[in-house]
Amino acid sequence: MTDSRDDQFRAYVLASRGQLLRTATFLTSGDRHAAEDLVQTALMRLYVAWPRVRRETVDAYARRSMLNALIDNRRRPAARLERIRSEVPEVAIDDPAPSGNETEVFRALAELPPKMRAAVVLRYLLDLSVAETADSLNCSEGTVKSQSARGLDQLRAALAPTDVPPTGLQTDAPSVDLRHAEASVRTPDLGDTDE
Repeated sequence: MTDSRDDQFRAYVLASRGQLLRTATFLTSGDRHAAEDLVQTALMRLYVAWPRVRRETVDAYARRSMLNALIDNRRRPAARLERIRSEVPEVAIDDPAPSGNETEVFRALAELPPKMRAAVVLRYLLDLSVAETADSLNCSEGTVKSQSARGLDQLRAALAPTDVPPTGLQTDAPSVDLRHAEASVRTPDLGDTDE
């Protein structure tokens, strides 16, 4: 007996939401609320397309939906996203303060243009190949290579120790390892989703 569409989708969300949220957190430069919105939008789009999505490409489809949602949100005027009200409609929940490392990595990522940030996150955080990244970003492999290289250069410059005096060309430039940064990023507890 095969699972229903809803059961299959639910199983996918339970298995993959944490990784999608971590990826979205880096794509939004640490803005956890924007990351949640990004994942929700991507999952909504994935649910609508679920019958057409091949099981072997569902992760790629979810990533692509997230990237498209990120780009779409950046194109919209802020006035369309928020309504101004005289009272606060909800009680705010404060996130735990990020560590110094997290803050620096997210600040550096925020300085990258969105597509460059996406190329760096997909290549070096998710370990996607150049071809998979190009497919996700809907661009050429050469664009992925150049965007990734420039993005890493900018991250190295932004994360370089400031107490080291510049001495021309540096051969011992600091390395940027997003996988290590990912391990230090805390994602909110997803809690019991059996509601």
